[in-house]
Amino acid sequence: MPVYNKLVRDKIPQIIEGTGKRYTYKVLSDEDYIKYLKLKSYEELDEYCAAETNEGAVEELADLLEIVRALAGYHGSSIEEVEEVRREKEEKRGGFKEKVFLVEVED
Repeated sequence: MPVYNKLVRDKIPQIIEGTGKRYTYKVLSDEDYIKYLKLKSYEELDEYCAAETNEGAVEELADLLEIVRALAGYHGSSIEEVEEVRREKEEKRGGFKEKVFLVEVED
């Protein structure tokens, strides 16, 4: 039986059960939850970086967004509040649309 030891989406046990396979899982403590949620964010970012099509990239971005939602909730916030902070930062400092690449700044 393969061992995964990783955070998965909430319905994965039911999906596995639907295939007739046996599995084990546990519910994480808050301390372990944030640890594995952060690890999951790296996993999903790696998968986004490895995506070779626009469709694959969007699929991985959706996974990353789900992780951001979960992280926001863990920190007592919401995706809407995170989006508001993002908008404020964009207003003050800009976004990344203009592809600006800073090379150096003279002292």
